[in-house]
Amino acid sequence: MLETALNSRHASVQTKITLKALASAGLIALAVLLPQIVHIALGQPGGVQLLPMYLPVLLGGCLLGWRWALAVGVLSPVVSFLITSLAGAPMPALPRLPFMMAELAVFALVSGLFSKKNAQNGLWAFPAVIAAQLAGRAVFLGLVAVCQSFAPFTVPMIWSQILAGWPGLAIQAVAVPLLVIALRTLLIKEK
Repeated sequence: MLETALNSRHASVQTKITLKALASAGLIALAVLLPQIVHIALGQPGGVQLLPMYLPVLLGGCLLGWRWALAVGVLSPVVSFLITSLAGAPMPALPRLPFMMAELAVFALVSGLFSKKNAQNGLWAFPAVIAAQLAGRAVFLGLVAVCQSFAPFTVPMIWSQILAGWPGLAIQAVAVPLLVIALRTLLIKEK
């Protein structure tokens, strides 16, 4: 969607790269900050229920397209882990990190595939987010099933966390598309 907005303004390639890089960095920063706020306010159960890192990644997919969003999805948990490790409380925990990287990469990829459709009609963000959520959670669960012999997770454990996270997924399934629709109104020039 951002690409469409920049094309309509005849932005140079350098301007496009700069703005997408800044937007990506801002979304990664938000993906690090939101979980900290939720964990301070609601504790660890709040993070499991609200899944705050997912929102910026889904927003990135809808706005930036799959390539840039993929970077946001992969880097968000890594940057969060590195920064929070310095404080002595890594989030996500190291054993969960590769699983979250894969899950958020899928979130970004799937929602990013809808970016051009979102530019045409912001309502496309609703199926984009829902499809991304379903695919990402399925990948996480599938990876745990494949890796449970050496990973510290079991399918029932992750399934219970997936069920606990439905409130966050539901909130994001509404909030992200509404943000996309609002941003589309600001960014896209109607002809």
